[in-house]
Amino acid sequence: MRLSDRCFAVTGLGYLPPWTVNAGFITGDEATLVIDTGANAAAASTIHGYASVARPSNRLLVLNTERHFDHIGGNGYFRECGIDIYGHTSIQRTDDEFLAEIEEFNGEISNPARRALRESKVFYHKTRLVNPNCPISEDFRMDLGNCQIEILLTPGHTPSNISVYAPSDGVLFCGDCLVNGYLPNLDGGSAADWLIWLKSLDRIDALAPRIVVAGHGPVAKGEQVPKLIASVREVLEQAIARGQSPTANRLSE
Repeated sequence: MRLSDRCFAVTGLGYLPPWTVNAGFITGDEATLVIDTGANAAAASTIHGYASVARPSNRLLVLNTERHFDHIGGNGYFRECGIDIYGHTSIQRTDDEFLAEIEEFNGEISNPARRALRESKVFYHKTRLVNPNCPISEDFRMDLGNCQIEILLTPGHTPSNISVYAPSDGVLFCGDCLVNGYLPNLDGGSAADWLIWLKSLDRIDALAPRIVVAGHGPVAKGEQVPKLIASVREVLEQAIARGQSPTANRLSE
């Protein structure tokens, strides 16, 4: 999906139903920055293909918006192509964690025969864990060639969350700081984390982007953007007031 002169979204990449995951890229005159690599090598191949064709003469770079495997699963594909990957310093996932992710994915297969056959291995075919090799610990600007972009720390969903803003195009790629149509995933955090997340939403809101590519769900444009931010803010505020995630098990109810 072409969003502007320089910004593109790659949406609907496979993950656990009903979730799909988004990625995207920004093309300068000299370099193209890919934002997130999908959950597996197949997604990475798709993203790489679109990004390469959009501006064939450009060198490619990658940035991970967070540590969860649905955003970094395709890193191995890009590193095998010799492409540098930027990501928060806290993204240091282990092989054991990745194997646990595959086990969880297989456990979500509803049909027992397919689950016993371990069909999750098809989803993860040729996928290997690779962490970013260019660590990020603070905000900075990147010049892609007559295209300045802003790399912004927007923690809360995880401490590793990063957003990428192209001010000339008014396009924001924010990973799971925002999700569109889904309940945001609060289960890995606490009220303290959710308060940090609210501050990140304030930061995104202050940018007043025209277009937002959330980590999951449809791209938001125009009047949809403040509504999207408000919807995630409401979920966070309710979770803080109740002291639990909206998707947590409520044994007392």
